[in-house]
Amino acid sequence: MAIDPSKPGDSYLSFWREYHMCTLTTPRPDGTPHVVAVGVTYDPEGGTKGIARVITNKHSRKVANVLAAGPDGARVAVCQVDKGRWATLEGVARIRTEAETVADAVDRYAARYGRTPAPNPDRVVIEIALTRAMGRA
Repeated sequence: MAIDPSKPGDSYLSFWREYHMCTLTTPRPDGTPHVVAVGVTYDPEGGTKGIARVITNKHSRKVANVLAAGPDGARVAVCQVDKGRWATLEGVARIRTEAETVADAVDRYAARYGRTPAPNPDRVVIEIALTRAMGRA
């Protein structure tokens, strides 16, 4: 079911606030999908149609894949599943390194997942400007 990512509805947004591990799919330079488990936060009020954020190490393969896509960003998807409920967010990812942006993403992660990650000087944010949402939550 298609959903407006900037106006997802209460049950969809509630599902994204529950504790669930997610997947992030990024394109490898050869075009094949790279899928990894991540924590994701969803802000439907950020950007034009909402923003999803993934905190990670700047040396990770997922970061390399986004950077390899060039300055226009990489088309990516994040997804979570719980029994018959599921939700996918799609958009354009870019890497953010600004200290305040990373700190904000860490705070959002801590709010969703109930723990603050250990400090990491190599932490960056994969920030996804959302273009599409779908699911059944």
